[in-house]
Amino acid sequence: MYLTTCDAIAAILRQHTGKEDVMLTDGGDHADVASTIAFSLAKELRKAPAIIAQDIAGAICDKVMAETGAETRAVGPYVNFIFGAEYCSKVLEQAVREGYGKGTEKSERVVLEHTSANPNGPLHVGHIRNTIIGDTLARCFRKAGYPLEVQYYVNDMGRQIAIVAWGIATQGADIHAEGKGDHLIADVYIEANRHLEKDPALNAEIDRLMQLVESGDPDTISQFKIPVKRCLDGFKDTLAAMHVKHDRFIYESDFIRNGDTAKVLSRISHLPEARIEETLSLDLSAYGFEKNYILRRSDGTSVYAARDIAFHIWKGHNFDRVIDVLGADHKLIGTQLQATLGILGERVPEIVFFEFVSLPEGSMSTRKGKFISADELIAETERRAMEEVTARRSELSEEERKKIAHSVAISAIRYDIIRTIPEKSTVFDWKEALDFEKQSGPYIQYAHARACSILEKAESYTPCFEAEGEGEIALTKQIALFPKVITDVVTELKPHLLAIYARELADIFNSFYHAEPVLRAEGKIRDRRLTLVDATRNTLKEALETLGIDALRAM
Repeated sequence: MYLTTCDAIAAILRQHTGKEDVMLTDGGDHADVASTIAFSLAKELRKAPAIIAQDIAGAICDKVMAETGAETRAVGPYVNFIFGAEYCSKVLEQAVREGYGKGTEKSERVVLEHTSANPNGPLHVGHIRNTIIGDTLARCFRKAGYPLEVQYYVNDMGRQIAIVAWGIATQGADIHAEGKGDHLIADVYIEANRHLEKDPALNAEIDRLMQLVESGDPDTISQFKIPVKRCLDGFKDTLAAMHVKHDRFIYESDFIRNGDTAKVLSRISHLPEARIEETLSLDLSAYGFEKNYILRRSDGTSVYAARDIAFHIWKGHNFDRVIDVLGADHKLIGTQLQATLGILGERVPEIVFFEFVSLPEGSMSTRKGKFISADELIAETERRAMEEVTARRSELSEEERKKIAHSVAISAIRYDIIRTIPEKSTVFDWKEALDFEKQSGPYIQYAHARACSILEKAESYTPCFEAEGEGEIALTKQIALFPKVITDVVTELKPHLLAIYARELADIFNSFYHAEPVLRAEGKIRDRRLTLVDATRNTLKEALETLGIDALRAM
């Protein structure tokens, strides 16, 4: 409703001013939406912006009221629009329906790649910020109506995998032993690196394995494939625990086997920027890069970047919008990739770069064996959540408390990570993430559970799609913003906007609940407020599910 009302106002402003961009913006505390068009017209009309704003408001107010029910006011140089009772009624009618916020079906095909961690050990805390950003974006794109494929790009032939394969062969490790495969692979990788550090000459064996796998040697391919699959199976279990699923796993080696990497290296070798010495590289100095972008080694094997280019060309030919989620440590290679695809005339991916999340315990390294796995993070958060749930709901059975604790733990992890803008590093704070009373995922879940409880206690009421009074109107107008926030997330690739919105909705609902009697109200006022509670419940449910968080009915 918010978006359609803004579109109608924009159309009226365009018709009146003759300008395509009518500069609609958030109205702040004074209006629902405002136009700053008077500033841009001042020079052309040779009038003060405040006078122009008055003229515009007077000329369009009747038409705006007739078409949208909004009041038009000039306040200084701004043309403000305040949405009225009809707007609130339509918002509430829409907000109580299942699937509220779902956008119209789009034709633009989107591919989103996220996580794509090397299969040489379990996902750790550093990886899952990528996972949570990617999955939240994916949920928002689907909510907005886009046909979407979520991909995991598997590095199944890089140096790390060669080290794992070598480690299995030399250490005799049983990677099929009981336990999660990703943790077993980590043990092999860590031990193999210790041997390589003690005797650097052994690296020649790693180089030989990489040459053999790229040349298509079947025994070496099998040597790589088995531990990769074992590790990925472990990843999938961890991802499922966090409510994350990929549509397709794409293997790096496929772009060697099908010849795409060889083709792209041939194309690149004929570019003016190509530098062919012992290696093949690109001179990207014109694009601000100091060092050459190496794509083929002196021994003839391709590097990861070359296969990545082939992969992205394939994505660009099969999808209309290509999005990657990458850590800040991949910023150089990511921007080099973008520059190279631009030179080749291929579709350039949009990249969401994120800084790292850490624990108070410090930074992590799989190679050195210093990391806290995502599995350990989930288990510890569940343990702490169980303590909180038991303190609050001791009357529930252990099974019921465990189920709630798992949902609360995943909520705490996902929300604490997604609420921070990707470009900012963050430390996962156990206490804050699990705080039912403050800015956390469980806090939003609790607001939803409270709305459910109110409606269950009410038993019956007659839906009344009206809002009166400051508290009711403020809550209704916050509910109205949900579809807009989804649109903003997919347009700007900023999933933290949804996290902020959901928390603000919970805040406004809690303020409304404490200030306005609901169950103790009578007659039409009771019906009106219960309808508003139901609209809030449904919007919170849709927002939580789009954040990948369970909308619990009781906590």
